Amino acid sequence: MSVHPVVDQASNAARFLADRSREEYFDTLMWSLREARDRSASEVPEWEQLRDLGSAIKEHTLSHLADYLEQFEASAKRNGVEVHWAHDAHEHNQIVAEILSRHGAKQLIKSKSMLTEECDMRRYLENRGVTVTETDLGERIQQLDDEPPAHIVGPAWQKSPEDVARVFAKAYGSDPNNAAPVYLAHEMRVHTRALIEKADAGMTGANFAVAETGTVVTATNEGNADLSGNVPRLRICSVGIEKIVPTHRDLAVFIRLLSRSAVGMPITQYTSHFRAPRRDGEMHIILVDNGRSERLGMEKFWQSLKCIRCGACMNTCPVYRRSGGLSYGSTYMGPIGIIMMPTFDIRRFSELPFSSTLNGSCSNVCPVKINIHEQIYAWREVMDEKHQIKLAKKSAMVAAGEVLSHPELYRIVTAAGETTLKRLPRFAIYNDFNAWGKHRETPLPAGQTFHEWYKANRRKA
Repeated sequence: MSVHPVVDQASNAARFLADRSREEYFDTLMWSLREARDRSASEVPEWEQLRDLGSAIKEHTLSHLADYLEQFEASAKRNGVEVHWAHDAHEHNQIVAEILSRHGAKQLIKSKSMLTEECDMRRYLENRGVTVTETDLGERIQQLDDEPPAHIVGPAWQKSPEDVARVFAKAYGSDPNNAAPVYLAHEMRVHTRALIEKADAGMTGANFAVAETGTVVTATNEGNADLSGNVPRLRICSVGIEKIVPTHRDLAVFIRLLSRSAVGMPITQYTSHFRAPRRDGEMHIILVDNGRSERLGMEKFWQSLKCIRCGACMNTCPVYRRSGGLSYGSTYMGPIGIIMMPTFDIRRFSELPFSSTLNGSCSNVCPVKINIHEQIYAWREVMDEKHQIKLAKKSAMVAAGEVLSHPELYRIVTAAGETTLKRLPRFAIYNDFNAWGKHRETPLPAGQTFHEWYKANRRKA
């Protein structure tokens, strides 16, 4: 039984929508990334074949996951790496804490990792006296502002440059009125480099893990993963078990898909391969399950494990673009979060499947062809079966279903609705019972229904 309250996405979204300029900025930014993705994809003649191949590789790997995990472990051990297995988030955090404790490490630097966010690792370690410094620019911004990531690729994209200037002014004493990106990036670099140089340990996540060689691969544009993984003598890599790919030949397919799908670039600035510890150091890899094996056994939802964390589905989603990533109240947000988070806690995230228009754009842009919108619909069915839908919503859906399944009743209700909306005073329409009307005008019905037009204009047989 979940001990957390059900996430109130409507209230979260209302707070985001209260600042119209920020909403417009975010929507414009996300859509520009979608457009960049489309341009970049159109430059690759075999783009659809790459998507098919990427999907097939993922499906094959997930179908033989145990074998490839064992191969990866054996390969990594031959490289001099210590491999650990974590059943869940708590066990992962314990392993990290034990490794750090064994070395007396109190200063940890890390690159961006959604898995460590999923495990709430930073808070766990900080409660045990370890200082954790995020070295990714977006993650560091969110850390300084005490907020979780709002996007899985650009954690702070929800913030405008002016927002970042205020955060840095408070944390670093920089100029609060200088929102130039180059200036802000410089401030981040200056204040973070010293922490990197004196760190006791470094940590990275993984975009991919290659079974044949035991290699962990990260794709970044800042080089911070290289610093986190190479400057300290002690290196820890947290890897979700679904990140495994069989060979480097397979890896090449995903490298071509990832950055184009995420930000419309042919490749990231740094595609780094970590295979072995530095000469005078140690390297640890933690393979983390945390519900993935259980999801792999879900007939309708296992395909979400194919995700390569590009964020393309978020950039195109009209709900995500206009409500912000923090509105979801979850580690993974947007369309991919909708189909992933209920597998962690079905009660807490019971409302997520209804945060979608089911327009299918997310599935259309997914580089590994996950049937995202179909899974969202399937989760709605599950929520109904598991009695996780609020009574008011359930009642409204039942009533709507009854009306829509009887044409004569539908026409009667439609006609009555037209008359009612035209005659009722405004306060009777715009109140707490009309969620639609909280942020928009309820449209008046057309003067003529399609059924009326059809009867009047159809040709006689």
